[in-house]
Amino acid sequence: MHEELETTIVEFDEETGVGTITMNRPDALNALSSQLRADIVAGLELLEEQNEAAGELVLRAVVLEGSEGNFCAGADINEFSDASPGGSSERSHYEVIRDFPAPVIAKIEGYCLGGGLETALSCDVRIAHEEARLGLPEVNLGIIPGAGGVQMISSLAGPAAAMEVAMTGDHLPADEAEDLGIVNRVYGDDFDDDVTEFAEEIASKPPLAIQAIKKSARMATQAGLTEGITYDQQQFGELLQTEDHAEGARGFAEDDYEPEFKGR
Repeated sequence: MHEELETTIVEFDEETGVGTITMNRPDALNALSSQLRADIVAGLELLEEQNEAAGELVLRAVVLEGSEGNFCAGADINEFSDASPGGSSERSHYEVIRDFPAPVIAKIEGYCLGGGLETALSCDVRIAHEEARLGLPEVNLGIIPGAGGVQMISSLAGPAAAMEVAMTGDHLPADEAEDLGIVNRVYGDDFDDDVTEFAEEIASKPPLAIQAIKKSARMATQAGLTEGITYDQQQFGELLQTEDHAEGARGFAEDDYEPEFKGR
């Protein structure tokens, strides 16, 4: 199967049971527009339909990647003004990824920042190229990660590491992310082949056992994480209304403008 949605490419390899969703907004470094978020969800639904059509679990693993050397540079800042305090009642692409029955593997190259990192953190496994850069730069816009980035890194690497990543807004080299446990594996020259080999290995295992393992691992942190993400969503929406956010957004848009953050 090969289908092209507006901002994603969806493929399914019947021989290996591995599906691939490619975020395809290369001119925007695959930034998360509302259309891209919707297409990720639609892509996962298309892949799940393979099981329904076959009457069995033929889809065994999914690789989520970005086009042209970047995973995802974050949320599309041009759409921030459309957000509201408290978030949306619709299920986000983050939730759909977390709840997807088959394991989802984030294939991280280039930039993986903000909402892009939260997308990767929503996946079950993260594999990064040695030159990838990961981070949560929202603090520079006067806001916090709005989809649980601090919560998820706290779960993986501890609260101190999460605070350092989020408070500095720095870009983290892939090897440092691996040392913290944010990334599972880091590969170099044979990156594409190594990710394919890993995905096919997982896909070769008993699918019901793989699904059970995924649910078991999620149960270990799900209750606290759900509450934490709700808090993050509320804070994110409220901070969007602040003067500091407006300053940060202006600084982002205007190269020669230095934001003045005043705590209001």
